Amino acid sequence: MYRNVQLFIKTLFPRSEPILQNTLSRSISTNLTLYRDVVNRKEMLKSLPTMDEGTAGEKTAAIDQILHEKQQMFPTSDSANRLFDGVPFKNLPIVNVRVSHNNTIFNFTDAKGTPSLIRSCGIEGYKNTRKGTNIAAQATAVTFGSKVLEKGFKTVRVRVQGLGPGRMSGIKGLQMAGLNIISITDNTKVSWNPPRARKQRKL
Repeated sequence: MYRNVQLFIKTLFPRSEPILQNTLSRSISTNLTLYRDVVNRKEMLKSLPTMDEGTAGEKTAAIDQILHEKQQMFPTSDSANRLFDGVPFKNLPIVNVRVSHNNTIFNFTDAKGTPSLIRSCGIEGYKNTRKGTNIAAQATAVTFGSKVLEKGFKTVRVRVQGLGPGRMSGIKGLQMAGLNIISITDNTKVSWNPPRARKQRKL
């Protein structure tokens, strides 16, 4: 490109000095590159999607209905007597999930707290450190949920206690088994006066 510009200038100004020819060729070549950049930028801007005013893909929503559904999510004084599949909330059976870093234990009780079924990752066949994984908790929850369904219960409440990898995956496994989970309660105990921490190790 640069040589073509120099030849073009020599043909236009054959008797001009070489310094003048060099400066002219440089200015013309820079102007050509700037013009090319401007053209490329214009093409790029043309290819961009058009800016809309926020109305594209607009959907109407019934705000009153959404707010009413949100209000029903939170418990009220009448929540205990509310019916779920023909059973009051206070009489629904409970699935207790005890989560720790080493294991996840599932326990099925009636509304009064009488246990009738228990299952853990160790019973399921997972050994040692694999018992504390989220995969073990999910697999145990699926088999536990199928056993609850065999007993004739589909709508349950869930209580989760403890911290560990199986918290969310355990609940997900219960849903995968086909249980209809009405509420999830976190019953993790919090110590407001914990024991004194061990002294710092000296290295």
